[in-house]
Amino acid sequence: PDPGPWDGPCNHTNDTELVSAVLRSWAERFGARVVGVGTDTLLVSVARPPRDLEHARALAVEHFAVCPDNVWQGSGSVRAYAEEAVAGSEHWAFWWD
Repeated sequence: PDPGPWDGPCNHTNDTELVSAVLRSWAERFGARVVGVGTDTLLVSVARPPRDLEHARALAVEHFAVCPDNVWQGSGSVRAYAEEAVAGSEHWAFWWD
């Protein structure tokens, strides 16, 4: 059954095509696959996460561009977010408040 359109990031952007393009890039680079979708959430399984902090920090900037709430209402800085939620993490969670 089709649950209908997904508007998860609507509090940040209505551009779901942009989010889809970013997810495709992450799929190609990191083996990322969407495993869960809620009204304002997105869960991603990651086969090849960045292991070193330099690459994790660069990716954390991408995460921040797509979902700033992960930093603003979570880790507090992109650097901390990279260390806590990106480097070596095989699951990424996004939520828009």
